Amino acid sequence: MNGAVAAVTATLATLATGAAVAQTAPEGLEIIGAPEVGGTGFQPAATNLAEQIQFLDNLLLWISAIIVVFVCGLLAWVILRHNARSNPTPASFSHNTPIEVTWTLVPLAILVFIGAFSLPVLFNQQEIPEGDVVIKATGNQWNWSYEYPGTDIEFSSFMLQRDELEEYGYSQDEYRLATDTAVVVPTGQDIVVQVTASDVIHSWTIPAFGVKQDGVPGRLAELWFNVEPGMEGIYFGQCSELCGLDHAFMPITVMAVTPEEYEAWLGTGGTDFAGLMNGTILGDIELAAAE
Repeated sequence: MNGAVAAVTATLATLATGAAVAQTAPEGLEIIGAPEVGGTGFQPAATNLAEQIQFLDNLLLWISAIIVVFVCGLLAWVILRHNARSNPTPASFSHNTPIEVTWTLVPLAILVFIGAFSLPVLFNQQEIPEGDVVIKATGNQWNWSYEYPGTDIEFSSFMLQRDELEEYGYSQDEYRLATDTAVVVPTGQDIVVQVTASDVIHSWTIPAFGVKQDGVPGRLAELWFNVEPGMEGIYFGQCSELCGLDHAFMPITVMAVTPEEYEAWLGTGGTDFAGLMNGTILGDIELAAAE
């Protein structure tokens, strides 16, 4: 009897231990910034830049909708009130000063209002801060090459084929989105990306970050973003400048991780993407140090 009780107790303890391990085991990176089939809205905003752009877009949408409704209502009123049946004797005046002043000042006021919200967003995008992390992205026909200045980290990113996705931890839903390597950035830090190209014009774009910058051969342009803490995950983008035959096959993958995971990744020489993917890189570093 005592042996049976001990066995049951041991089994329950094992299950409890397993449950605890399952609760604390790393879950890996979640795919956050990706297009949706039939989607019409924005991807989740992972940066302050994206939040500002989405707010401005919604503001302009409401302003445009109000103007459209007003103009359609005005047209309907003119059609019904001033047709030949309702108004057989048309007016003969040639101008109306109050109306002309109104339709000049009101659009001007609307444009000033829009400018008051749009210019700060533009300045925030174009005023590049001193980056905590600087990355050079070079567009090629048809892949992206990356360098981390000040380190020995250099690699190229190629689109994964259908039969390669599971090997790298992706599903078939990420076909034409996922790449064999990824840009790795820490959250909560200013990231400056220097964009250029080796052959024709390409464009480096991550919709969830609110960034897009053409890469022109012989020139070095810059963009910046800061992924908000708590938004660790995988974000996808695409070359957004028609660049030739395989333009549709040069996606961009960014892994946003915690600063600790980023430092651990740097410690691997920028090679351990799988550890970032499944959330084990910190444990792997600690295990290697212990050995």
